[in-house]
Amino acid sequence: MTDNNPTSTGFNIRKFIQQESFGGFLLIGVTIIAVIWANSSYYNLYNHLWHEIKMGVSFGDFELNANLHHWVNDGLMAVFFFVIGLEIKREVAGGELSSFKSAILPLGAAVGGMFVPALIYVAFNYDNPQNINGWGIPMATDIAFALGLLSLLGNRVSPNLKIFLTALAIADDLGAILVIAFFYTESIDMTEIINAGILLGVLFGANKLGVRNMAFYAIIGIAGIWLSFVYSGVHATIAGVLIALTIPGKSKISGRQYIDKLRSLLQGSKLAEADDVGMLSDDEVHSLSEVTKVTKDAESPAQKLEHILHPFSAYLILPLFALANAGIRIEGNLLEMLFHPISLGIIVGLILGKLIGISLFTHLIVKLKISALPDGVDFKQIYGAALLAGIGFTMSIFISDLAFSDEESILIAKVGVFAASILAAILGMTLLSLSGKQKE
Repeated sequence: MTDNNPTSTGFNIRKFIQQESFGGFLLIGVTIIAVIWANSSYYNLYNHLWHEIKMGVSFGDFELNANLHHWVNDGLMAVFFFVIGLEIKREVAGGELSSFKSAILPLGAAVGGMFVPALIYVAFNYDNPQNINGWGIPMATDIAFALGLLSLLGNRVSPNLKIFLTALAIADDLGAILVIAFFYTESIDMTEIINAGILLGVLFGANKLGVRNMAFYAIIGIAGIWLSFVYSGVHATIAGVLIALTIPGKSKISGRQYIDKLRSLLQGSKLAEADDVGMLSDDEVHSLSEVTKVTKDAESPAQKLEHILHPFSAYLILPLFALANAGIRIEGNLLEMLFHPISLGIIVGLILGKLIGISLFTHLIVKLKISALPDGVDFKQIYGAALLAGIGFTMSIFISDLAFSDEESILIAKVGVFAASILAAILGMTLLSLSGKQKE
C-alpha cells in the first residue's frame, strides 16, 4: 500500500452495508430472471445475446473482439474488482483491517472459511484429476447476497455482526483474487506481465509524487495495464485490483485542517449571514467556490472513486454478471448433478466447510485471547454469519468458469453453487433469527 491514512471525511461503513444489502436483493431478482429465461422457450435468445453477439475495437493491426459474456466477465468485472481493491485499501488504511487487533478476527475467520471448504472439496474429488481443479469454488463468499439477507433481520442482530461479516467477506475476496491469480492461470506471457509491472510502477511513482489527476491513472490503467493483462494469460480482473492499490489514499489536508479552514472561510465571508434564497452576491459565490475547493482537498481520490463507483458496481455490474452467468439451462437429471462429486464438494464445502472453518478459527483466536468478539456479538451469531458466508454465488460462479473447460463440469459446478447458496441462506437466516428472538 502506498497510503495509510484515510481522511476523517472518510467512508461510511453503514452506508456501504446498506448499498450492499439493496444490491443483494437486486441480485436475487436478476438471478431468478436469468434462471427462468434460460429454462424457457426463449433460451436461444438468451444464448444468442450473451454468446453470439460480438463487439470490439480495432486500430490498425490491433483488434479486441469478444462476445458480450466475455466483455462482462473480463471487462465490467475488472471494474468490480477495482472497487474491491479500493475497499481493501480503505479497510487496511483505516477500517476493520487497519490494526492487528481489529483485523486478526475477520482475517483469521476468512482464512478458516477458505482453507476448510477447499479441503472438503478435495476430499470429494481427490481421485479425479479433472474434477480436482474446482477446489477454489467453495472458498468464496458473496458479500452482496450475505449482507442483503442479514439486513432483513433488522435490529435482531448486532450492527457489529454486519461489520464483522463485511470485513470477513472483503478478506475473503482478497483470498479469492490471489487464488485466481496464482492457480487459475494456464499460460503466462511474461513480456505482457513485465509491461504491466512497469506501468504499475509508473502509477505507484505518480502516487508518491502527489499526482492526483484521475484521468492519468485511468489512461495508463485501462490502455496499458488492463490490456497487458488481457493478453498476458492472467485473468484481466486482477488488473482492476492492482490499479486500485495505486490510487492515492491520502487527502491533501487533515480533517482538523478542513474544519479550521471551513470555519475561517465562513467567518471571513457573508455566506453564513445569508438568509434568503435569491441570487448570491459575488462574495458569496467566491466563498462557495473556496468551500468546494477545500472540501475536494479533504477527500482522498481513492475514497471519492469508491463512493462514485460502488453503486455502479452493486446496482449495474453485478446484476449484469448474474444475468449473463446465472442462466444455467438444466438439461439431464438434476439429482445426478446434485450428487456428482463436483457438486457435492461445493455444497458441503460452502455450507459445512464455511461453518467449521470460520467458527473454529474464531474460537481459537478468542480462546487464545489474541482478539475478542465484537460488542453485542455472541458465538450463536458467529455461527449464523458463518452459514451466510456459504452463499458463494458471484465469486463461486466466476471461479467455476475458470476452473473447468467443459460445459458439463461448469453446469454441474453452477448447480452446486446454487444449491449451496440457497441452503446456506435458509440455515443462516433461521439460526440468526432464532438467536435474535432468544435475545429479545
